[in-house]
Amino acid sequence: MPGVIASLKRNDATDRFRWNAEIDDHVIALEWAPTGATLAAAAIGGAITLFDVETGFVKHRLTGHTFGTCAISWNGDGTRLASGGQDGKVRIWNADTGIEMASLDAGSSWVEHVLWCGNAPLLASAAGKKLKLWDDNGGLIRSYADHPSTIADIAWKPESRDITTAHYGGLSILSPESDIPLVRHDWQGSTLVISWSPNGKFIATGDQDSTVHFWIAKSGKDLQMWGYPMKVRELSWNFSSRYLATGGGNSIVIWDCSGKGPADTKPKMLNSGDSPLTCLAWQHNGSLLAAGDQEGNLVLWQPTRNKRPLSTTHFQSDIAQIAWSPDDRQLAVGTGTGVIEVMTAP
Repeated sequence: MPGVIASLKRNDATDRFRWNAEIDDHVIALEWAPTGATLAAAAIGGAITLFDVETGFVKHRLTGHTFGTCAISWNGDGTRLASGGQDGKVRIWNADTGIEMASLDAGSSWVEHVLWCGNAPLLASAAGKKLKLWDDNGGLIRSYADHPSTIADIAWKPESRDITTAHYGGLSILSPESDIPLVRHDWQGSTLVISWSPNGKFIATGDQDSTVHFWIAKSGKDLQMWGYPMKVRELSWNFSSRYLATGGGNSIVIWDCSGKGPADTKPKMLNSGDSPLTCLAWQHNGSLLAAGDQEGNLVLWQPTRNKRPLSTTHFQSDIAQIAWSPDDRQLAVGTGTGVIEVMTAP
């Protein structure tokens, strides 16, 4: 059962750890409510736990999804949490009471992605080739025509009501008003993850063939970054949209996207160990970059000022998820064995 446990011993920065807890299963998703008062942690087995950030105590334990939960997302004011799972359902939960408000048919047996729009009361779900849009009470707004292949990832265009989908053959950008894509970015390859720059000027994707693809949104021009030793699943933009941090191996690769972009430039390389990275996250409005790896190392960097890490903390299992609080003052960490820890920023 979830709950607060005694802090584990650390070899550094012990005073920065506020509390930790266990959810007894791999942490598949970890998200702060927009208010910063609640932290949601989803176990791969299905249960979703809502923690009070101030105390670490459990507010609610949601039953989640039969066979397993895949994704969670908070709405804009933090009153609703959406989840998707291996039962083919999208569920909307009242975050204050923990009561399930709606159970929605996503159109396929496995709901890989759910994502609230930051600019409107819209919820997107992706299940197989099916993309659907819902209102904040679970009313169906649009069920799009099937994509040409399984939807690998979804992302809302910044300051927009348009949703971007990744599938074999490229990206599609769709509006709530039409099945016909507003824009298609064609590329004959398999995308794993999408990341829009905060200013909406660039789209980056991490790819199956160990590359990062990069589009300039206004012109549609694209380029590709090669040389990664592994599939690229880790992408994170800094708040200014100048720097894109990427994984795909043991090192963090940071591209400078100022001026004409990263074409014909050399990236900054940050090396912290011999273990493959599992997650990357810049602060929302700050200069710190957090990185986790398969050996349980959590490393904090300030790449724009120093190529040496600020701190390294070792956990007892792989780092599965990391998430900065909305005010950037706290960092939440979830591990492969179900440990949740919250620490203050240095």
